[in-house]
Amino acid sequence: MEQTSTKTVDDVESVDVYTAKGLLTVGHHRYLDVRTNEEFTKSHFEDALNIPYMFKTDEGRIVNPDFLPQVASVCKKDDNLIVACNSGGRATRACVDLINAGYEHVANMEGGYSAWVDAGFAGDKPAVELKTACKFRPKDN
Repeated sequence: MEQTSTKTVDDVESVDVYTAKGLLTVGHHRYLDVRTNEEFTKSHFEDALNIPYMFKTDEGRIVNPDFLPQVASVCKKDDNLIVACNSGGRATRACVDLINAGYEHVANMEGGYSAWVDAGFAGDKPAVELKTACKFRPKDN
């Protein structure tokens, strides 16, 4: 019997924003945005699914306990998913959880939605109006 091991961040496939855009344009992939509802409302990919991976609380951020059931309600385990957050951290952790739950085709979009905006894919508004501040990204990006 083959023994399966728990996957880690090292097992997550990552794609850059240009590859992600190409995959999404062809239509064989879905964009799963794991940012908070507030971040998503500010700006998002047009056909994105928004299922927050984490919530902000008075104690800090906590993992959404219903993340996997919520994803399962709108995605099949063999769907091709491009997962993104603001800069890549939450999305990478969400990818690990998805892979360990049996999702077969999951990729983290490197740099998250901020990289999408920086690449000019989010429209004509100034980047400052579209992006959410992140302690992992320089203030001028």
